Amino acid sequence: MSLVSQQWLFSLHHQSPSRTSISSGYTLSLYFSVICCRNQASAVQSQKSCRLQEKLIVCSCVGSKPTSQNGFRRRDLVLFSLSSSMSLVFPSPGSLAEEEDLKMASFVDETNAYSYMYPAELPSNKFLFKWVESRKPERYSSAAPLSPNARLRIVSERVDFIDNLIISVAIGPPNFELMKSKDKSTWRAKDVADSVLSDKSALRVTSSQRMDESSVLDAHTSEIDGEPYWYYEYLVRKSPTNIAQEPNLYRHYVASTAERDGYFYSLNASTLGKQWNKMGPFLEKTVASFRLLPPTENYVPPYKDPWRFW
Repeated sequence: MSLVSQQWLFSLHHQSPSRTSISSGYTLSLYFSVICCRNQASAVQSQKSCRLQEKLIVCSCVGSKPTSQNGFRRRDLVLFSLSSSMSLVFPSPGSLAEEEDLKMASFVDETNAYSYMYPAELPSNKFLFKWVESRKPERYSSAAPLSPNARLRIVSERVDFIDNLIISVAIGPPNFELMKSKDKSTWRAKDVADSVLSDKSALRVTSSQRMDESSVLDAHTSEIDGEPYWYYEYLVRKSPTNIAQEPNLYRHYVASTAERDGYFYSLNASTLGKQWNKMGPFLEKTVASFRLLPPTENYVPPYKDPWRFW
């Protein structure tokens, strides 16, 4: 009861008996009429508020029409629920547009008999990759070694300095201290990855120390044209750039390895860790395209003329 109502009843109570008896019926009826009017006004205001909220809800869902004051048609509710759940299950169309729009170029090395595709352009974004061939294809005997023992050597490499991308192909013999068997049908992808990475560091450290520089995230095997290809993804806890000096910076790699003539042929593609979400899918396409080709007359086996440096 409001303060005004309380004061009204108080004054009524303290009036003279005769006056009270005469006007009490009228006064009380008037009082209750006022209370009823106020309650009706509150109800009307509440109803208007509910209608306003209903109108806002209806406007927030395009194409929905209320059939009562309380909500949507059953069909609209079902469609609204489906559209909400579908947006969580399926990515937005724009998230796949770049990969579908990607144009790739072909690279063939007849000296070492392999090929791969690499990203060249994203026409929808008017984006061009800025590749530079830092190492032209060369025979294994004259290629740059990746470690002091010169087992693993880069036979070709291309770099996009602007976007911090590197694609390289290296050749080297398996490390049978890690492989344990010479039957390649028994080789696991993780063992192949460890063998390649053990010979990759340029530091004068042991094979186990070189492996500690890298962390293999995933490894699996696929058979292509009857031959096994070993795929793996790994991180290297250092950056070859002078721009980023943070100690937690690393390079993110994907790689594919195949065996021929007793040597591993490995394609490695990498970028800075912070760019992986943007560039990683393009590099994965490159690694998936790596193939050993049937040798031609230009093919030079890794074991041929090991003394030759040109």
